[in-house]
Amino acid sequence: MPAMATLHDLMIHQLRDIYSAEKQLVQALPKMAKNANSSELQDALRSHLQETEEHVSRLEQAFEMLGVTGRGMKCKGMEGLIEEGKELLEEEVDPEVLDAGIIAAAQRIEHYEIAAYGTVCEYARVMEHEELLSLLDSTLAEEKQADQKLTTLAETGINAMAENGVLMPSDDEDDSDEESESSNETGTPRGGMNKSATSKQTGSRAPAKRTSQSKSKR
Repeated sequence: MPAMATLHDLMIHQLRDIYSAEKQLVQALPKMAKNANSSELQDALRSHLQETEEHVSRLEQAFEMLGVTGRGMKCKGMEGLIEEGKELLEEEVDPEVLDAGIIAAAQRIEHYEIAAYGTVCEYARVMEHEELLSLLDSTLAEEKQADQKLTTLAETGINAMAENGVLMPSDDEDDSDEESESSNETGTPRGGMNKSATSKQTGSRAPAKRTSQSKSKR
C-alpha cells in the first residue's frame, strides 16, 4: 500500500511540511526585523514572530490529536523563500527601498502559508475533524491578518518613501530632532544618521543624486 493512500495520510504529510516551514520561519524573522528600518515594520515582524511560535505549538497539538509525530520533513518551499529574503539583505540597498523589499519577501511567505493552511483546513473540514479544524483555522486567520498588516504598511507610506527616496524616521530620530538639525546645519554626520545619507556623503553614489536629508530640509 502507498505511504499516502487516503486524504488523512495526505493531510498529515501537509501538516509536517507546514511544521517544518513554521520552524524555519521562527529562525528567519528576527533577522528580517533587525534589518528593517521602519519601526512600524520592525514591530509587525516581531509581533508575527510571536504568532509563529504559537503556530508551531498549535501544530504540535494537532499531531498529538492525530497520534503522529511532526518530524521527518524539510519544507523546501519555505527554505527557498527564506533564501530569497537573505539574498535581498546581502544586496547594497538604500534603507527606504530595503523596507519595501522586506515587505515583498514577507508577503511571499505569508501567501505560501495562507495557501498551505487553507488546504489542511479544507481537509479537516471534509473529514469532520472539528477540533483540528478550529485549531488550524485560528492560525489561518492570523496569517491573513499579518499579510493585511504588511499591505497596509506598504500602501500607507513605505512604498511611497521607497519611490521618493525618503526614509521613515526611527524612534531614535524622533527623540533627537534638535541634534539632527544641528548636524544638518554644520554638515557633521551624527551617529544616528541613516545608512543612505552616510553612503552618499562618502561618495559611494553619484553626486547628482540628492540625499534623504537634503529632501527633508526642503
